[in-house]
Amino acid sequence: MGDNYKNISDQQLLDNFYTDHNNEWLGILLQRYTLLLLGVSMKYLKNEEQAKDSVQQIFLKVIQELNKYKVEYFKSWLYMVAKNHCLMKLREKNGKLTVEINENTSARTTDETDMQRLVETDYTLDLLELSIKELNPEQQQCITLFYLQKKSYQEVSSETGFSMLQVKSYIQNGKRNLKILIEKKLAEQLNKK
Repeated sequence: MGDNYKNISDQQLLDNFYTDHNNEWLGILLQRYTLLLLGVSMKYLKNEEQAKDSVQQIFLKVIQELNKYKVEYFKSWLYMVAKNHCLMKLREKNGKLTVEINENTSARTTDETDMQRLVETDYTLDLLELSIKELNPEQQQCITLFYLQKKSYQEVSSETGFSMLQVKSYIQNGKRNLKILIEKKLAEQLNKK
């Protein structure tokens, strides 16, 4: 099925599924978000194997839930299912949620909470994805590695070949540009309503 369905919107795939209950539609839909799910799972579980297992479990949960009731905004709903699944996993593992203290927390805290707020607002998920694509390639790469894949400055530097100074500069400028792009898109959305 794959490529022929690239141009079909999520909503259309979802409607097709609700019409004929063919799980292949969901397969195409879920394939689009495998990376998002892996990213969310890695962010919470911090373990690649567990994250991959979780993606499979989330897929199954999604199929069960979608058979039961109608979902309006698939992507934000999927994000919440994934997030809740990971939090549940963490509770099981720890008996209670413990706050992980990162050795370089202080340097990243304010930046990260700002960015986290953007990343975790369902409404801005699509906007974030679109906006990241509009950054220049260097900023795009650094922002993705640092915020979405949770790499340290050092790791981003090793992976990209940029100096630490360049990495910090790309992240800072990228973050500023992202904020502008997202705010612009949000304003456009509000004007449309």
